[in-house]
Amino acid sequence: MNTPRPLMSLDEALERLVAGASAAAITATEQVSTFEALGRVLAEDVVSGLDVPPADNTSMDGYAVRCADLTMPGTVLPVAQRIPAGTVGQPLQPGTAARIFTGAQVPPGADAVVMQEQCVPVDGGAVRIDAVPTPGQWIRRRGEDIGTGSVVLARGARLTPQALGLAAAVGRASLTVRRRPRVALFSTGDELAMPGEPLKPGGIYNSNRFTLRGLLQAAGCEVQDLGIVPDRLDATRDALKRAAAASDLIVTSGGVSVGEEDHLRPAMLAEGRLDLWQIAMKPGKPLAFGAVRRAAADGEALFVGLPGNPVSSWVTCLLAVMPLLRALQGMPQAAPKAVAVRADFDWPRPDKRREFVRARL
Repeated sequence: MNTPRPLMSLDEALERLVAGASAAAITATEQVSTFEALGRVLAEDVVSGLDVPPADNTSMDGYAVRCADLTMPGTVLPVAQRIPAGTVGQPLQPGTAARIFTGAQVPPGADAVVMQEQCVPVDGGAVRIDAVPTPGQWIRRRGEDIGTGSVVLARGARLTPQALGLAAAVGRASLTVRRRPRVALFSTGDELAMPGEPLKPGGIYNSNRFTLRGLLQAAGCEVQDLGIVPDRLDATRDALKRAAAASDLIVTSGGVSVGEEDHLRPAMLAEGRLDLWQIAMKPGKPLAFGAVRRAAADGEALFVGLPGNPVSSWVTCLLAVMPLLRALQGMPQAAPKAVAVRADFDWPRPDKRREFVRARL
């Protein structure tokens, strides 16, 4: 009698998936415009070649002054110059003030800025300062945000909108990123139909194709969609060969059981290698991981077989495929992050498997 294998923990499954992907990590890189780099993964550190800000500047509209000239509120000083952003003023002479605008470089000699709300222009081109400033007030110092030579974005980081702004702030017009992961996707099952097609008796619409394709595209992948594969061994083998030819990863939904109509296992054993796992999680217990050989001994494409149930397929894609993709792109944080919050509901009959439930946060 065959003794069933114990369920594998999700942590162990993730460890194996990430290890397999890390060993096959994408090394090819390309230069892309910073404008076009959203969602890409950096292949090298971005190091600043300048200070940000490049010079002391003001964070307020107001007046640049010398603190030594302002020992009491109400002091009146002549306004000797006007300094908009993008211009460089003259050295500030003792006993004078400079009208200055946010982002403008603070003139030499000035050691504070008084905001315009605390100042009143007076006749004759002068200003009354109604507050006594402290040295350094409203001045952003050179290099305060970023110093020359500092790493502003680390290799392996996924580029967010704010990361692109940071790269632009240090003058980077282009960035070196890893090639996008190429993922082949197909579903198995004679019962599947596409929306818009008539449903035959016993048929269902293939929602997994839309969910998985969307998740992969949102993760920055180039997706080769091979559609629905019939429940035949020859068709499944052919789909695997076509998928492996131009992909880093093959993702399938359905057919990972061991029934007579589940042909993925024998097809995978014929075209590559396969390990069937039973994961201690709910939903999404069955998961398959392996690789498919490419023609002419040109390496192999990784394979993940997801269950056909739509909720199970979605959950296992989030928890297993997404970490694998991050590892494939050399990202340091591959495993999903957990956030501890208080559950505002009772769970009277917890399953022995780790259970994932839908909730509102």
